[in-house]
Amino acid sequence: MLVRLNPSVPGVRWLAVDQIHLTLAFLGNVAAAAEEKLSVNLRAIQFTSFFLPLHGLGSFPASGRPKIIWIGVGRGHPHLFQLHKRVTDAALAAGIEADLRPWRPHVTLARCQNVSAQALRPFLHSKEEFDGGLVPIDGFYLKSSHLLPSGSTHHTELTIKAKAVAP
Repeated sequence: MLVRLNPSVPGVRWLAVDQIHLTLAFLGNVAAAAEEKLSVNLRAIQFTSFFLPLHGLGSFPASGRPKIIWIGVGRGHPHLFQLHKRVTDAALAAGIEADLRPWRPHVTLARCQNVSAQALRPFLHSKEEFDGGLVPIDGFYLKSSHLLPSGSTHHTELTIKAKAVAP
């Protein structure tokens, strides 16, 4: 469904389905010594599945040339913010410094290169009230990012599934 939103604006590279993502925490370059501890800490995170609303499209940065197009997560969900905190705490406990920028949860849909805000404005305006429905969140992934001439690609390093709720 999200891939069909592609506005086909020159300079906008819509992500492949397997590259669309919501970043819980940006960890940067992780030293080899911290990798195992991070994996152990992430595997210890317990959470139950929940639904996340997808609503409205926008771009970052808010002013100037857009770099990404995103879909919002409404007002988020308390479980999403708890999960973000647990992932950040797991990274800190592994000796990885936290990213100090404010966390603004969103789902990244596209990357932009040399696209003016004016070129995207009609598309974004027409989709600012887009309702993507509820998406089940039943796990998260530790992904590595590799920068290629065609853009970043993300590879799954670890999968963490939600715990089943006792009946």
